[in-house]
Amino acid sequence: MNKKLITFLGCAVLLLGLPLFAQQFGNGPVRILDTALLYVLLALGLNIVVGYAGLLDLGYVAFYAVGAYMFALLASPHLLENFPAIAAAFPNGLHMPLWVVIPLGAGLAAMFGVLLGAPTLKLRGDYLAIVTLGFGEIIRVFMNNLEHPVNLTNGPRGIGQIDSISVFGASLSKKTELFGIELPGVTLHYYLFLVLVVVSVLICWRLENSRIGRAWMAIREDEIAAKAMGINTRNLKLLAFGMGATFGGVAGAMFAGFQGFVSPESFSLQESVLIVAMVVLGGMGHLPGVILGALLLAALPEVLRYVAGDIQSLTDGRIDAAILRQMLVALAMIVIMLMRPRGLWPAPEHGKPAPKPQA
Repeated sequence: MNKKLITFLGCAVLLLGLPLFAQQFGNGPVRILDTALLYVLLALGLNIVVGYAGLLDLGYVAFYAVGAYMFALLASPHLLENFPAIAAAFPNGLHMPLWVVIPLGAGLAAMFGVLLGAPTLKLRGDYLAIVTLGFGEIIRVFMNNLEHPVNLTNGPRGIGQIDSISVFGASLSKKTELFGIELPGVTLHYYLFLVLVVVSVLICWRLENSRIGRAWMAIREDEIAAKAMGINTRNLKLLAFGMGATFGGVAGAMFAGFQGFVSPESFSLQESVLIVAMVVLGGMGHLPGVILGALLLAALPEVLRYVAGDIQSLTDGRIDAAILRQMLVALAMIVIMLMRPRGLWPAPEHGKPAPKPQA
C-alpha cells in the first residue's frame, strides 16, 4: 500500500509540475502537452467502443466535430449575426459557462453516437468499419456545406471569435499569478484538461470493472455466445457507442475553446485513423496502454518536427518536411507493431500479471 501511495504521489507531482517546467522553454511545449491530453480524452472514448465492446469505429472524429461546433455556436457571435430572433432574445450574446458546455457536449455527442449505432447493430468487422467511416465523412461534409440556405456552420471558412473557456468567471486565456508563479493561458488549459482526463480515467476504470464492462468484453470475445447467455447485445452496443461518443463531444468542446476557431479541416478522416492507431498501438482495452499510445502519437509528430528539417537538408530539400515527418511517424508505428503486436502495454492475459511497457 505504501508503494502504491508513493507512486501515486510521485505521478501527481510530476503531472502538476510538468507544465511549469515546460513553460520555461516557451508556450510551444506546453501547447503540445495540451493537445496530447485532448487526444488522451479521445482515445479513452474510442477505447470503450473498440477496446471494450470490440466495435471497429472509423468515424469517431464525427463526435469530436459535433462537440467543437456545439461550443463554437454557443460561444461566438455567429448565431447572433445570422439569426435575428436569437440576437433579440440574447442581446448580450450567448456565453455559456463551462458547467453547461461540458454536459451539453457530452449529451449531444451521445445522441449522435446512438444514431450511428442504431442502424449498425447487425454489422460486424469490415462492414461496420466502412459504415462508421462513411458516417464520419458525412458529418464533415455537412459541416463543410451547411452555409446555404441557412448559414449554420459558415462552411469551409469555419467559425471564429469563439469565447475562451472560463472557470468560475475567470478566463483561462489570460495570465494568472499563483503563489508568485506566473501561469500563462496554455498552462491553465493544461490543468483543466488534466482534471477532465483524470475524471475520464476513473469513469473508464469503473466501467471496465462493472457488469456493463464485463458484458462488453463478452460481446467482444463472442457475440453469439454472449447473446446465448442472456446478454442484451443490442442495448449494450448502443450504450457503448453513446458512452464512447460523450468523451469525443467533451474533447471537441474543449478543443474549440482552446483554439478559438473551428473548421471542417480539423475533423478529417486522418484524425479518425490517428485516434484508432492510438488505441491499437497502446493496447486495446487496457487503460494505461491507451493513455501511453495517445501521448506517444500526439507528441511524436511534434518532436519529429525538429528532426525533419535536418533530414530534409541532407536531401537538398527534395523531400517536403511535412511529408517526411509523416513518413517517420509511420515508420515508427510499423517498427513498434512488429516488435509489440498486441500494443506497447497490452491488457494482461487471464491469470498473468500485466506486462510492463518496453522502451
